[in-house]
Amino acid sequence: MLHSTHRQRIVIQRGYALPVLIVFNPTAGAGRRRRLMRALAALGMGGLKPELAETGAPGHAETLARDAAARGVALVVAAGGDGTIAEVAAGLAGSAAVLGVLPLGTANVLALELGLPLAPERAAAVLAAGRQATLRPGLARFADGRARLFVQMLGGGFDAAVVANLDLGLKRRAGRAAYVWQTLRDLPRYGFAPITVELDGQASQAASVIVTKGRLYAGRHRIAPEARPAEPGFQVVLFRRPGALRAALAGAALPLGLIPRLPGVEILPAHRIVLHASQAVPVQADGDPAGRLPVEIADAPTPLRILVP
Repeated sequence: MLHSTHRQRIVIQRGYALPVLIVFNPTAGAGRRRRLMRALAALGMGGLKPELAETGAPGHAETLARDAAARGVALVVAAGGDGTIAEVAAGLAGSAAVLGVLPLGTANVLALELGLPLAPERAAAVLAAGRQATLRPGLARFADGRARLFVQMLGGGFDAAVVANLDLGLKRRAGRAAYVWQTLRDLPRYGFAPITVELDGQASQAASVIVTKGRLYAGRHRIAPEARPAEPGFQVVLFRRPGALRAALAGAALPLGLIPRLPGVEILPAHRIVLHASQAVPVQADGDPAGRLPVEIADAPTPLRILVP
C-alpha cells in the first residue's frame, strides 16, 4: 500500500486558481484523444480549465514537466501510458509539483497498481479531489552516461527484446494482442544470453530479469507480491533457466498469477542492482525500449507525490 494522509489533498473547486498542466502524447491514436476529451470535459464541469501540452518526440514529456514545475505549476498530469508517466515523473523529480495520472495507455500498469480508475471521468475526479501519496521511482544508469527514471519496472532479456521489436502501428491497432504476436515471433529466435545479476553485491546468473517497484506486470498480472511502490528498494524477478520453452511457460503462467511459483523463478529483494552480460542484451523500462546492458539500478534520489483515490 502507498503511504498517504487524509490531510494532504488537492481539492479543486469552481474558481480555485490551481495551476495544472496536462501532458499528452498525440501519436497514440484517435481513441486515446477521445478519452482525453472526456476527462477534460469532466474537469471543466468542476471548474478546472487546465493547460494542455502535446508532446512532439520521445523525451518531450520530461521537458514539458520540468519546465512546468520550474514555473510553479502545482499539478502536472501525465495523460498516457506508463512510458509517458515515467517521462513526466522524471521531469518533476526534486520539485514541489504533484504528479497526476490520466491512464490512457495500453496496459496502464501503474494506474492498476495504485488503484486509479481507468474511466476518464472517474480519473478526472481523482485529479479534482485526490489525496497525495508517496511514490519512489527507480533510476537506471547506463554505461553511455544516460540515466532513466522508471515508475513501475525495468526488464533485461526476453521481455525487453519483445518491446524493442514491437511494431508500434500494430500496437495502436491491436493493443495488448500486439505483444502476444511479437512474443510468438521472438520466441524461436531470441538467444537467451546469460545475464550476470548483482544484488547488493551478491552475484548470480539469470536468463532474464525484471526489476520491479510494484506487484503487477503487463496489466493486472501479479508477478512480485511483496513489492511496495512507496517503499525503498525493489523486488527482482530472476528467470534462471534459458530457452524458448521456459519463456513460453512463463508467458502461460503470467495471466494465472503463477510466476512466483514457477520452477526456475526466484524473487529476491534488493536496493542496488547491477545487470551486465558479455553479449548485447536489450533493456526496457515501463514498457518502452531503454537501451542495452550494462545498467546499474537504485532508488531515485527523491520520492514523488502522486494523486490517488
